[in-house]
Amino acid sequence: MSQNAVAAARGAEAAPEKVPADPSHGRRWLILLVISLSMLMGVLDGTIVNIALPSAQRDLGFSDADRQWVVTAYALAFGSLLLLGGRIADLVGQKVTFLVGLAGFAAASMVGGAANSFAMLVVARAVQGLFAALLAPSALSILMTTFTEPRERAKAFTVAGSISGAGGAVGLILGGVLTQYLNWRWTMYVNVVFAVVAFVGGIALLHRTPRNTSSKLDVLGTLLVSIGLFCLVFGFSNAETHGWASPATWGMLAAGAVLVAVFVWWQTRAAYPLLPLRVLLDRNRGASFVSLFVIGAGMFGVFLFLTYYLQQSLGFSALKTGFAFLPMIVASSTASAVANNVLVRRVGPKPVVPLGMAIAAAGLGWMTTLDLNSGYLAQVLPQLVLVGIGLGTVVAPAMSLATSGVAAADAGVASAAVNTVQQVGGSIGVALLSTMASDAATNYLSGRNPKDPGVLAQAGLEGYATAYWWSAAVFVLGLVVTLLLYRRGVPQQDEDSAPVVHM
Repeated sequence: MSQNAVAAARGAEAAPEKVPADPSHGRRWLILLVISLSMLMGVLDGTIVNIALPSAQRDLGFSDADRQWVVTAYALAFGSLLLLGGRIADLVGQKVTFLVGLAGFAAASMVGGAANSFAMLVVARAVQGLFAALLAPSALSILMTTFTEPRERAKAFTVAGSISGAGGAVGLILGGVLTQYLNWRWTMYVNVVFAVVAFVGGIALLHRTPRNTSSKLDVLGTLLVSIGLFCLVFGFSNAETHGWASPATWGMLAAGAVLVAVFVWWQTRAAYPLLPLRVLLDRNRGASFVSLFVIGAGMFGVFLFLTYYLQQSLGFSALKTGFAFLPMIVASSTASAVANNVLVRRVGPKPVVPLGMAIAAAGLGWMTTLDLNSGYLAQVLPQLVLVGIGLGTVVAPAMSLATSGVAAADAGVASAAVNTVQQVGGSIGVALLSTMASDAATNYLSGRNPKDPGVLAQAGLEGYATAYWWSAAVFVLGLVVTLLLYRRGVPQQDEDSAPVVHM
C-alpha cells in the first residue's frame, strides 16, 4: 500500500538549527519538486506492482508459492539496507547518492519490465530495493539541508508528505490503466520516466555537498541484520513448499533469529552502530516501532491477497481493482489526520493506537466472510473502509512518536528506522501469510478434484480467509503490546521538527 509510503532522512543527523545551508537554497522550491517526484516514484512502485501482479503471474507462469517474492524481494532489500544507505549518503555526499539511486532504480525497472522469467523479475525487484535504499535517505537529507528555516522546512515536508500520500492512490489507478490498456510491464517502465526527469533536475539544481568524514560504516552490523532478516523471510517462505518440520524451514528461522540477536548485541559494542539501541528503548518510541511493524505485516498482506481475490475470484479488471481500493486509501488518510491532530493531542496514544489495532483486526476478521458471490458495495466496501480506518488510526501517531524526543545526533537514524521496521514487517508478514494461505488451500484440496474450477476457486477463498485471520491475529498482538507499552497522557512534541516522510 502506500505502503503509504516512504522513507526517512537518515543522512540528516544535525539538529535543524545546526544544519549548514545548502548552496542550492535559492532554488529550494524547484529542488522540492525534484525530490517530491522521486518520492512519488517510490510510492507508486509499491501500489502499482501489486495491481499488476496477477497479470505478471499469468504472463511469466510462476506459482502462487512464488508470487510473494515479487513483493518481498523489494521490501526486504529496501528495509534491510536503508540504514546503510544513509551512512553511504554521509560518506559519499547527498547529490551523488541521490543521482546514483535514481539511475540504479531506473535501470532495475527497465530490467524488471523486460523480464522473461520469474527469477529475472525478482532479481530486478531486489535491485530496485537496493537503489531505493540509497535514494530515500539522500532525498530526505537534501530537504533537510536545503530548507534550513523551521517554518519553511515544515511546509516543505508537508508538501513532500502530501505528494507521497497521494502517490498510493495514484498508483492504484495508474497500475490499473497501464496493466489493462498496455500490459503489466509498463508498471515497471513508467518508473523510468519519473527517474529521468528527476535525474535531469538533480544534475541542474543540486550542488555537491562535502562528505562527512566522521561517519563510518558498520559493516559487521549491516551484514548481520541483512543476512539475518533474509534468513527469517526465507524460512517462512520455505514453510510453504517444504513444511514446518523441514530443516530448510526451521534451520533458516533459527539462523535468522541468532543473527538478529547477535546484531542487537553488536549494536551495544560498535563504535558507529547502524541502529543505536537508545533510539528504541523509550517506551513510546518502542511501542511506535511495534505498531509500524504490525502495520507493515498487515498492510502488505491485505493488498496482496485482496488484489487476487478481486481479480481472480470476483473477476475484476486491473483498473476496476485499483478503483476498488480507493475508499480504503481515503478512509486511512482521514483517520490519520483525525487520530494525529485531534485524538492523540487530547488523550495521548495509549487509547488511540490500540483502538486502531482493534478496528483493523475487526475489519480483517469480517473479510473472512467474503465468498465467490460477494458484491463489492454490500460486502467488500464496508470491510475495506473499516480496515482503512484502523490502519490510519495507527500509522500517523506511530510515525510521529517513533521519532519524537530523540537526540539531535539520532534524528536521522530514528527516521530511517521507521521505514526499515515497516518494510521488514511487510517482508515477514507477506512470507508468513503466504505460507498460511497456501497450507489452507492445500488442505482444502485434499480429497477433492483439483481440476474442478469450482473446487480451485473455493480453495483460493480458504487461503485468503486464513491469511485475513492471521493478519487479524497480528493486529490483536499489536493491540496488547501497545496497550502495555504506551505511556498515559499526551506526549510533548517539538512543533518545529520535520515530520517523517515515507518512500
